Amino acid sequence: VWEEFARRVKTGENPDEVLDSLGIKRYCCRRMLLSHVDIIDEVLRFYEEAEKRKEAKVYY
Repeated sequence: VWEEFARRVKTGENPDEVLDSLGIKRYCCRRMLLSHVDIIDEVLRFYEEAEKRKEAKVYY
């Protein structure tokens, strides 16, 4: 659902209309999509770096 919502809003569609067309009616669900910040790629980058450091310490 998030990918579809983000793609359509990025192309210029009204977020309210996109949520309606996706069948998301409850305000608690709508706010989750409207306020979502997609930071998983940044978080994973730091996690991968920490794992590399752990592995480097094992070898020394």
